[in-house]
Amino acid sequence: MQFADIKNDIAFRKIFGNENKKEILISFLNAVLKLEGTQQISWVEILNPYQVPIVLGAKSTILDVKAKDKSGFEYIVEMQVTEKAGFAKRAVYYSAKSYSAQLNVGEDYQKLKPTIFIGILNFVFLEGANYLSRHLILDAQTLEHKLKDLDFNFIELPKFNKKEEELKTLVEKWVFFIKNAENLTVLPQNLDDAGLKSAYTEADRHLWTKADLAAYEYAQMRETDERAREMLVLEKGRNQGKIEIAKNAILEGFDNQIIVRLTGLSVEQIEQIRAGF
Repeated sequence: MQFADIKNDIAFRKIFGNENKKEILISFLNAVLKLEGTQQISWVEILNPYQVPIVLGAKSTILDVKAKDKSGFEYIVEMQVTEKAGFAKRAVYYSAKSYSAQLNVGEDYQKLKPTIFIGILNFVFLEGANYLSRHLILDAQTLEHKLKDLDFNFIELPKFNKKEEELKTLVEKWVFFIKNAENLTVLPQNLDDAGLKSAYTEADRHLWTKADLAAYEYAQMRETDERAREMLVLEKGRNQGKIEIAKNAILEGFDNQIIVRLTGLSVEQIEQIRAGF
């Protein structure tokens, strides 16, 4: 077997955005969100399913999902495999956008469904040691949870270091899959979930079409080229400071968020530099 890198745009959508294998997404969501009993998700609708022509131009993977639990309660799940630049603001922005987009002009606010954000991060975002964290809107003094319609969940892959023989819970097995599948050649021994088994099958590149493989390789090359361009910009400006790095990055065509990551400058400062060209 030759498994794909699940963090790759194409692989992620092919596996989790598969209309014919919805048990994969249902299993993952129930595990990550720790849903049990009547709260378990039993139905999902993928609002932006996997489409190669669209994904080829994407810079980060976003998957919008309408979900319903066993009691009939509906909500929106926003999933992202995302880059570090501007992440915190982007997480809030996309969640708020998904939430507000549910209503048309004149419709009642009662129609709004809660929006849950799941960010799969290949970088350390928070100070704590937990690889999986949940963030709610709480009263600063009483911790009352009255504003319940926005919910943020983060999976920080660098913090997850368990080996295959140490995996016990389903969420651990899912995170292991996302982080390590590309380095495996056989199925793990402890697979006991139908959705996760299907995910491994869908991740086997030997079963992919030529179009899928071409799109996957294109996404890999794009990521490699982007990293190489960033390193070149840093090298050019290494002895000249942040301003020169920003100027070189602008000339290379990078957007503001990448330049923020490279230099530590604010967006306002970068815009001032752009205005001077």
